[in-house]
Amino acid sequence: MCKILMPINPKYVDKILSGKKKYEYRKIKAKRNNVDRMIIYSTSPIMKVVAEVVIENIIEESPEVLWKMTKRKSGISKKFYSKYYKNKKNAVAYELGEIKKYEIPKNLNEIGINYVPQSFIYID
Repeated sequence: MCKILMPINPKYVDKILSGKKKYEYRKIKAKRNNVDRMIIYSTSPIMKVVAEVVIENIIEESPEVLWKMTKRKSGISKKFYSKYYKNKKNAVAYELGEIKKYEIPKNLNEIGINYVPQSFIYID
């Protein structure tokens, strides 16, 4: 199986860790079919790898359909969602499952990464 590292804003990381946000949205889907875990990198000002989450499902739909499917546990506003997917035909949601929060957050270089990815990167 395969992991992806995803940079996420700290306010959304907190919602994921508390269970209020069960979906992480992206404009593109991972091309590999065996992605089963997400490593969460909390962006500035935290700038640490803070948790690992099981990916239960990856949903790809039109933005309208995806919002209807995921809005109850989106952790974001409809306004923010609509702005993010403006003029897009496809939307992707990573459905998040079991969370393993790291007791000691890690720097990217501790896991062999030397840059912050734009959307995500594969970790083998």
